[in-house]
Amino acid sequence: MPFEETERFQRGLENLKRIDGEAGQNVINSLADVSPDLARYTIEYPFADIYNRPGLDLRSREIATIAALTAMGNAQPQLKVHIEAGLNVGLSEEEIKEVILQMSVYAGFPAALNGMQAAKEVFSLQEADKTGETTVDE
Repeated sequence: MPFEETERFQRGLENLKRIDGEAGQNVINSLADVSPDLARYTIEYPFADIYNRPGLDLRSREIATIAALTAMGNAQPQLKVHIEAGLNVGLSEEEIKEVILQMSVYAGFPAALNGMQAAKEVFSLQEADKTGETTVDE
């Protein structure tokens, strides 16, 4: 990264890896050549500052994030990253599906349908990784 890696940046990077794993790092890498500042802000603000606040555990933060991204209805790539993050911090597939289903009430059926499709894709990829199978898209 072409910027100073401060203690704040390092703290954010550690949280990013713990929460989002490879998917989060892929997002950062995709920004490195076009907007390194946005890559840095994405690491520092949410993952160094917000995720380290007291008051909510990581599971609760991911529930809120999955709900918000589902409700937005236009953030499929980010939703997939956070569905994976939810699994990484201990949410079950059932809990994630219930969060998305709950959004049908407040964000509408199209948002919930899109969210459930994103979940289905993430769950399929996770299952394929466990079994060593390849998916149709590969």
